[in-house]
Amino acid sequence: MIHGAHVILFSKNADADRAFFRDVLKYRFADAGHGWQIFALPPAEVACHPTDGEGGHELYLMCDDIQALIADMNGKGVATTPVHEERWGLLTRITLPSGGTLGVYEPRHPSPLDLRAASPRKRPPKRKAAPGKSVAKKARKTKKAKKRAR
Repeated sequence: MIHGAHVILFSKNADADRAFFRDVLKYRFADAGHGWQIFALPPAEVACHPTDGEGGHELYLMCDDIQALIADMNGKGVATTPVHEERWGLLTRITLPSGGTLGVYEPRHPSPLDLRAASPRKRPPKRKAAPGKSVAKKARKTKKAKKRAR
């Protein structure tokens, strides 16, 4: 059974692009030896689009906030293209050290991945229960205490 996908980016300066994925994007990697780093990608989705021409493939990374991504990349000296609005999302391209570009978009369509819910910055903070008490019991006691204080 298929358990993943392996994406290959052909680069005129693979060492610089590897450093970009490692140091700028902070992607985890496995060292396959002899300078070969294979990077873990975020969860992915695949869509099949109709075409009248030859078939092909495109790779886009996805983000929750295109403007925040652009500000972060520009702050790290990474060039980005102006945002282009498509029916399916907001698109920019980041320039890799080799001069190649990589598309990144903020989806405007339903996704099989619940990226926004999985984002650590969007999750509500976890409450810790007092020793020997459940979080639910502590929450009920907190609500009762607030009512009494009114």
